[in-house]
Amino acid sequence: MEHKDSHQLGGEPVHLYQVEEASMGHIPAGREGDGRDRVARNPRSGRQETDEERADRQWSDLLQELRVAQTGVQILFGFLLAVVFQPRFADLSTVDRNIYVVTVMLGSGTAAALIGPVTYHRLLTGRRLKPQTVTWASRLTKLGLGLLFCTMCSTLLLILRVALHNVVALWLVGGMALWFLVCWLVFPLWAIARDNGRRPADGGEAGDAEDSGRRS
Repeated sequence: MEHKDSHQLGGEPVHLYQVEEASMGHIPAGREGDGRDRVARNPRSGRQETDEERADRQWSDLLQELRVAQTGVQILFGFLLAVVFQPRFADLSTVDRNIYVVTVMLGSGTAAALIGPVTYHRLLTGRRLKPQTVTWASRLTKLGLGLLFCTMCSTLLLILRVALHNVVALWLVGGMALWFLVCWLVFPLWAIARDNGRRPADGGEAGDAEDSGRRS
């Protein structure tokens, strides 16, 4: 049963259970060996969390993002692999076949980049490198999203060239590429601009660089 008694020591109340834990070599939760709080408020997120807790939270968020992206990539890549086995594939022109090959390679690179964070995490598990894992997984995810953009544009170009057989396909692909950029890039940047830097970025590569500079 936890003791609730306390005494004054140096002007600060000291609970008996803290004295008992210290005598057994244990440090109460939330305290460092010098008595300072181990968990401080993160200025970037406003949360009470350690670096490891922040990395765990960011990793969970990243996994949710990867699940959404990987589902789309799997469907798209499965479609691309099936195209070559269709009877009409033999009737494609040399240009269309080259576009198909480029599209398949882009799809393969996209799948590798978006699955990379999972293998990265598995190989580094237990090595106390969670913050670094989150940083590199975030970079791989950004690379994968860039490759996914190229893959979708290339897939649209191939399909519309086969369907329309004219230059309209290029205009349609260009318009859809602009829409992708608006949804994936312009809207987030617009939200950041509206915020006007009132809330600094939480973690990520910027946070890691700042932490590294503070430690050095």
